[in-house]
Amino acid sequence: MEIANRTLTADVIAALNYWPDVIWGGRKNPPDPVDLTVLLPFFNEVLQELPWWNRDWKVSHVEPGLPLEIESSHRGHPSGFTEVSVPGMVGSGGGASLPFVAKVGFAGDQLIRFQAKIGDVILGPALAPAGQPEPHPFARVLTGLMELRGIPVKVMARETARSMSTIHMLRRGTHNPEPILAQEISRVLGMSEADVKVIAGIDDGSTR
Repeated sequence: MEIANRTLTADVIAALNYWPDVIWGGRKNPPDPVDLTVLLPFFNEVLQELPWWNRDWKVSHVEPGLPLEIESSHRGHPSGFTEVSVPGMVGSGGGASLPFVAKVGFAGDQLIRFQAKIGDVILGPALAPAGQPEPHPFARVLTGLMELRGIPVKVMARETARSMSTIHMLRRGTHNPEPILAQEISRVLGMSEADVKVIAGIDDGSTR
C-alpha cells in the first residue's frame, strides 16, 4: 500500500482535525461542526488499495477523532505532523460488522502514515518487500541505541561473545532478541536488563 505523497482534501483535513472532546490552546471550544462522512470514502479508498482486501467490506461509520500528536512549532514542543485516532465501524454486504479504528498521520495536506485496526487485527503498510517477513521492531531501537553510544557491530559482537552476523541480523530484525541475548546486550549498552527486555517485548519467563 503506497502511503507517501497522497494529498488530502481540505474536507478530509477538517474532519481529521475535528476533536470536540479535546480542549487545546488556540482552538475554538467547542469547535464548529464539520462533515465527518467525508472520511468514509477516504478510508475506503485507502483500504481498497490492499490487494487482498475484501471489496464487500466498507467503512460505514466514523466518530470524531482523538489526537495522538499535534503539529506544532511551539518552542520546546515541536512536532512536524499530526496523528489522529478515528474510531468507527466496518460492515459487509451480508450485514456483518466489526469495530474499526484508523490511525492517520499527516503533515499539512500530505498523508504520511496510515494504520487500521479492524476487530482485533491491525493493518498497516509493510516494511519488508512482498513475500518477506517483517523485521522485529527491536531492530530499529537497537540500531539507534548502538549509534547513540558509538558502539560498532564488531564491539557489540565481541562484548556479547556473539558473531558479527548475529548482531547484524538483530539490527536487520531477522533474529529475535531472546532473553539471554537481551541480557548480554543490556550490559554493553549500559542499561538494565529489565529495560532492554521491555523494549524488546520480552516478558519474564518468555521462551522466545
